[in-house]
Amino acid sequence: MHNELKSAECFISPIASRLESENSAGESNPIRHSVCQWCYDSLPLDELCRAGQHFGLQSVELLTPQQIGILDKYDMACAMVTFPTAIAADGKEVGGIPLAWNRPQYHDVLETAYREQITDAFHAGAKNVICFSGNRDGMNDEQGLQHCADGLKRVLPLCEKLGMTLTMELLNSKIDHEDYMCDRTAWGIALCDLIGSDNFKLLYDIYHMQVMEGDVINTITKSHAYISHYHTGGVPGRNEIDESQELFYPAIMRAIRGTGYTGFVGQEFIPSRENPIESLKQGITICTV
Repeated sequence: MHNELKSAECFISPIASRLESENSAGESNPIRHSVCQWCYDSLPLDELCRAGQHFGLQSVELLTPQQIGILDKYDMACAMVTFPTAIAADGKEVGGIPLAWNRPQYHDVLETAYREQITDAFHAGAKNVICFSGNRDGMNDEQGLQHCADGLKRVLPLCEKLGMTLTMELLNSKIDHEDYMCDRTAWGIALCDLIGSDNFKLLYDIYHMQVMEGDVINTITKSHAYISHYHTGGVPGRNEIDESQELFYPAIMRAIRGTGYTGFVGQEFIPSRENPIESLKQGITICTV
């Protein structure tokens, strides 16, 4: 473990210098780099931060509010707080990907769980909390839109009061999350319009949307006003975002920058190398444009 971290520190300075060069050149919105902790759960959070801070990592995300204090030691943010879960009256765990806001019978318990999570995230200094639509399970898309809107509107006033953003992730229903409802950008945009609050937006996961619909750069360019966060991932396979897969991430990052986006881009690929820190460093290098 410590050898991995030592080797990481040997190849970090070029990217840090590159970030500094961009900022000094007057770039108004350089890519801000984040990583999803679950992809590196073999590393203690402290060690992930210690290694990442040397090559431009500025955030670790999908943490609980209680974990965010660890990031303070490394002057890092948590770009996206994870979702809360709760046990509903029928004994099922809700709040995760399969059972969430498109089920009216869970709105009461979800409202309670999300109010607590949003408040705790605010006090921890975070700005974004993730949420999910839930699976279809026979429900049509129009019903799902209305049910999600009805439920989410119950917690949006709190988000507006605290300056928090509730962000629903777009996921593919072909490979990874069969039957998931919020599986297309158009559906997510329709939900944003139905809710009508600037404090509700979408997490555009580049990997998932390439699998579902392609046309990534055009979609980002046209729909950026609805997007509060981005995730990466190699296609196919969801591994490293290098030349082994079909997406060219430098062009995608330039498109994101071209929209005026100033938030974070979270690396959410699953490292396949023996040293996962090497993969993370490479991903950040590729996305520094």
